[in-house]
Amino acid sequence: MSLSSRSKVGLLLSLVSLIAIVSTFMVSAVFQRHTARAASSDTLVTVGSPSAPFSQNKQNEPAIAVDANHSNVLVAGANDNIDMEACNAGDPTTCPFTPGVGVSGVYFSFDSGKTWTQPNYTGLSARDCLGPAACSPHAGPIGTLPKYFESGLVSDGDPALAFGPRQGSDGKFSWSNGSRLYYGNLTANLSAIRSEEAFNGFEAIAVSRTDDVAAAAANNADAWKAPVIVSKQSSTTFSDKEQIWADNATSSPFFGNVYLCWATFRSQEKGHAVPAPLIVATSTDGGNTWTQKQVTAAANNGQIQPLDGCTIRTDSQGNVSVFGIGTDPTTKQHFEFLVSSTNGGHNWSQPFQIPGAVTHPGEFDPVLGRPVEDGIAGARNDLTWAPSVDIANGAPTGSDATNRIVLSYVSGTTAAPHVVFRESTDGGNTWSAPRNIETAGDNGYYTAPAISPDGKNVYVVYNAFTTPFQTTTSTLRGLVGVVLHAQVAAGVTGAFTEIHRGATGDPRGSSQNNLVGEFLGDYVYAVATSTYGAAVWNDTRNAADCPKMDAWRESLRTGTSVPRPAPQQDCPATFGNSDIFAFTSAP
Repeated sequence: MSLSSRSKVGLLLSLVSLIAIVSTFMVSAVFQRHTARAASSDTLVTVGSPSAPFSQNKQNEPAIAVDANHSNVLVAGANDNIDMEACNAGDPTTCPFTPGVGVSGVYFSFDSGKTWTQPNYTGLSARDCLGPAACSPHAGPIGTLPKYFESGLVSDGDPALAFGPRQGSDGKFSWSNGSRLYYGNLTANLSAIRSEEAFNGFEAIAVSRTDDVAAAAANNADAWKAPVIVSKQSSTTFSDKEQIWADNATSSPFFGNVYLCWATFRSQEKGHAVPAPLIVATSTDGGNTWTQKQVTAAANNGQIQPLDGCTIRTDSQGNVSVFGIGTDPTTKQHFEFLVSSTNGGHNWSQPFQIPGAVTHPGEFDPVLGRPVEDGIAGARNDLTWAPSVDIANGAPTGSDATNRIVLSYVSGTTAAPHVVFRESTDGGNTWSAPRNIETAGDNGYYTAPAISPDGKNVYVVYNAFTTPFQTTTSTLRGLVGVVLHAQVAAGVTGAFTEIHRGATGDPRGSSQNNLVGEFLGDYVYAVATSTYGAAVWNDTRNAADCPKMDAWRESLRTGTSVPRPAPQQDCPATFGNSDIFAFTSAP
C-alpha cells in the first residue's frame, strides 16, 4: 500500500489509527559489522530520479516483471516522486504531494537487469517547482506512466507488473503475436469536481498496457494504451493493495488470461466499520474488459482482518492461486490463506488456511497510527507478514513445469522478525514447515521469492534492518537489501546461501512527505528465469540522516518543543533520497 495519494495519506492514517533500549555503541557495532561485508554488484533502477531535493528524490515499493518469451527483458515499477514540487515551493517546512501529479514510475532493462533506463514522457508535472513561489503544476516532463493526465486520472503508485502473450486478430493468444506488459496501479481522479470524476470513490485500480517495451523505454508515450479502470467503484470505495498476473504458459487452457487481485475498502466514513473483501478481476481479451468477482467475505477489519496483501499466480494447467493474510475467526490468530480457481476465474474456492500461525512484528507508533519495526518514527510495516508467492509453471511453454509453489513472508516478534520460507508440491494442499532463512543478524522487513520456470532454482529477496528497535531517533539505524539462492534437488529446496548483500543505509534518511516518520513502502520483488534470478528492493545507502529532523520527530512522541525543520535549509541535500536497487545473477 502506498501513501502516494493525497487523499490516501490522511484517510488511511486516520483509518488505521482507529482500529529493549540498546546503547549507541552496540547499534554502531551491528551497523558496521554488516557494512563491512563486500557487496556483490548491484545497480540503481531509479536512474532518472535526482539525489535532491526532497521529495523528488523519494522512491519506494518496487515491483519487477520478466518477459517469459524474451527472458532478457525486465520492467520494474516503483512509487516515484520525481515530478513532485520541492519543499522550498511555498512553505519550506512542508513537502506536499503536488495535486494531480502521478507517482507510478517505470524502468526498463534489456540485458537481464544489468542496466536500467527510465523514460521521460509528458504529463502533469511539478518538476520545476523549486521555490520559493508556491507550485502550480503544468504540462511538462514526467518519469511516470503516461496518458493519465489526459484521461482525467492520476497514477497513484502501488505498482504491479506482469508480461503475457498478445491476442491475435483470430482472438487467440500466442507468443508469436508478441508480448504485452500489464502495469496495475492505484489511481485517483484528477478533478475533485464530482461531474468531472472519471470514477466513483476515493481510489480505484487501473491497468496500463504496452505491446512495445522498446518504444516505451525510448520515451514514446504512444507505445502505451490509455489506462483502463478495472475496479467497480461506489462513492465510498477505496481500492488498494493490488497485484497482477498473466497466465503465461501455453500449456494452460486459459493461456493469456490476466488476473488482478485487490482489497476493496467500503463505507469509509463509518470509522471501524470498514468491510474489505478481496476482489479478483479476470480479463480474457488482453485487458480491454474485466469481470470482477468477490472471493472472500466482506469482513469488518475493526474486528477480524479480512484477507489482505494479496498475491496471485497460475500453474502450467491454468489453476489460479490467490494468497492473502487474514484472521481465523475462531482463534483470532493470523494465517496465510489460499483461494483458488480451476476454471479461469469463473468460480473460486473457499479460503484455505495454510497451517502455521503468523505474527506481526513491530510496535505501534501513536503519531503515525501504524506499526513500526526499526524504532520510533520508523518506517511503517503494515504488510510485512503478507504473503509473496511464485510458481514453477514452465513458462513460456509449460513443458518443464514442476508447479512447485514457493512462499515467503516475515513473521515473529519485534526483537526477532524472521524471513520465513515455505513450499508446496501439490497445488497448495500441503505445505512444508516454516523455515527461517535470513542471514544471522538481519531483522526481516519485507520479502519475496521467485522460482525458475523449471523449478530448479529458488531466489528470495528481502529488506532487513540490521539494528534492533530504537527508542530514540538519535541513534544509527541500518537497512539492507539481501538476495538468497537455493537449488531444488530430490524434490526439496535446499539450504539458502547469500548471493548478494547490498550496501547498508540509514532509514532515518527516508521520509514520509508529511515528514513525521520514515517511509519505505510495502514491497520488494523478485523474478526468475531458467538461467538467472533478479530482484529489486528499497535502499537508503544514498540518503543522509538529518539530526534536526530526528529531533523534531522525537519531540512529536515525547511532547517536547522542537521547531519543525525545513528540509532544504536544515538537512543535508540528500535527505529523503530513498532509491530502488536491483541485483541480477545473469552472467
